[in-house]
Amino acid sequence: MNGRPRVLRPGRRPRPYPSRVDEMPVDHRPARSLRVLLDPPDPALALLLGLQPDIEVVRDLAARPVAALVEEVASVAAVLADEPECRVLVLTGSAHPGLAAAALAAGAAGLVLRDGPIDDLADAIRRAWQGETVVDPALGAP
Repeated sequence: MNGRPRVLRPGRRPRPYPSRVDEMPVDHRPARSLRVLLDPPDPALALLLGLQPDIEVVRDLAARPVAALVEEVASVAAVLADEPECRVLVLTGSAHPGLAAAALAAGAAGLVLRDGPIDDLADAIRRAWQGETVVDPALGAP
């Protein structure tokens, strides 16, 4: 301010001065967000999952993700070899005979539809992280 007192017009309240706290970016994620790896990377899916308040999409296994979304059953073993505590979900576009059983036998925590609602996918990630085996009902039981 230039040293002059603030003059208010009748009926107006003073506006608060911006502080340094007001200028700092705010991250609205909880302190312990669920780190999720996408293999292969999918920018559109990463963007949609990133909108979930408790999910953070990471780029590689060095970030120690708690869950991974893969597109091939063969990728399950590769992820689990590097990060044994990671819960791996297989994404699929449609039901294939024996796919759920093969994914679960490979060590996957579940099988979910790629094109389903993003809230369902986020819920599947949360449930898998809590230790549940997740198979999308549209894909049938393993």
